[in-house]
Amino acid sequence: MMNKKSKIVLVGGGSTWTPGILKAMTTHLSTFPIEKITLYDINADRQSVIGEFAKILFKEEAPDVKVTYTTDANEAYSDVDFVFCQMRTGGFEMREKDEKIPLKHGVIGQETCGPGGFAYGLRSIVDMQKMVNKVRSISPDAWILNYTNPAAIVALALDKLFPEEDKILNICDQPVNLLRSFASLIDFDANKFEPVYFGLNHYGWFKHLYDENGKDRMPEIKEIILDGGFRPVDAEQRDQSWLDTYAMVEDMLRDFPDYLPNTYLQYYLYPDYKLSKMDPHRTRTDEVREGREKKVFEECRRIVKNGTARDSSVVHNDAHGDMMVEVAASIAHNLRKTYVVMVRNNGIVANLPDDSMIEVAASLGANGPQPYAVGKIDTFYKGLIESQHAYEKLTVEAFMENSYTKALQALTMNRTVVDAKKARLLLDDLILANQKYWPELN
Repeated sequence: MMNKKSKIVLVGGGSTWTPGILKAMTTHLSTFPIEKITLYDINADRQSVIGEFAKILFKEEAPDVKVTYTTDANEAYSDVDFVFCQMRTGGFEMREKDEKIPLKHGVIGQETCGPGGFAYGLRSIVDMQKMVNKVRSISPDAWILNYTNPAAIVALALDKLFPEEDKILNICDQPVNLLRSFASLIDFDANKFEPVYFGLNHYGWFKHLYDENGKDRMPEIKEIILDGGFRPVDAEQRDQSWLDTYAMVEDMLRDFPDYLPNTYLQYYLYPDYKLSKMDPHRTRTDEVREGREKKVFEECRRIVKNGTARDSSVVHNDAHGDMMVEVAASIAHNLRKTYVVMVRNNGIVANLPDDSMIEVAASLGANGPQPYAVGKIDTFYKGLIESQHAYEKLTVEAFMENSYTKALQALTMNRTVVDAKKARLLLDDLILANQKYWPELN
């Protein structure tokens, strides 16, 4: 089975995350053999830089793998086994608006949470629907592994738009990043954790972290965080905003000590505090443009000019890339490894709505995810999740029904907004900013 070589297209091939994914592919060839990689992006300039880097990397590290890049969807989706999807509809121009428009109204400005996530979500649904339809018309049996944000809204939309699909998997790297960081606190191999996790994407908690002997390591990890704080395992590579984000895990744990939280919960649990730390004139978009974006493209151009990637520093410890490749390998070769993924609830968390797209641990093999049951959850967590699910569901329904009213309800429901008058002002501004991308809301 392991002799079977996969053919992959990477959608969003001009992304700054692509070099990390490509490097992960070269290092995992023994468990995930590859025949062909196609990078696909609608931005030819970005794609050509990353595409030429890819050719050099594989020539040096895996010369048997065929590497191409294109801006033609028909070429990209032809004869593929896996579609790795990481779109950013609207690029950095729209991300900046997602972050700065809410801040203008005194609301959290973040790309996946709150009004920014709402705006990004509606844009993403449009392109994701087109992508799935295109892939299915050309490569009907391909697995679509979706990492496009905001993954919670995208996952729910795809489940509603393509209810019979059984080869779309929505997944996020933040649980993996957290597992690696938790493991570093106790000098443990994160791959040996058996996590019990529940929630929605960017809105969940680790309930248990069992080791290979069945011992729950969570109590000692909590104690270490409460005594000495929390940093990401790759702290030296992170911008300051990410270090601040991880540090908030200690605050959340002190207030709500039951479980270890996903970092994104801070925006919903402490919106006023997080808002007070945000600069309406300089957001995460500016930080990324001046940091990772600039560094990755400069380094890729240098590699292309020199004709070698052997001395490159463009990739370090890329949990995102490793996870994408390992997930595909687990499906391609029926490895049935455990990952935290998004699935339709259908009773997995017994007291949450069946149609919510929850994020839980699952065994992953050739027939897709087989999720592990969680059972009932306590009132506080149930209430938070049901409120967030209602927001996500209303957002998707606003898209499907072209409904201004449901869009307004969604923003009012979101814990970062709450106030309906503020929600209406936000919505009207976001509609103007997204005229090229959103369906018309009536």
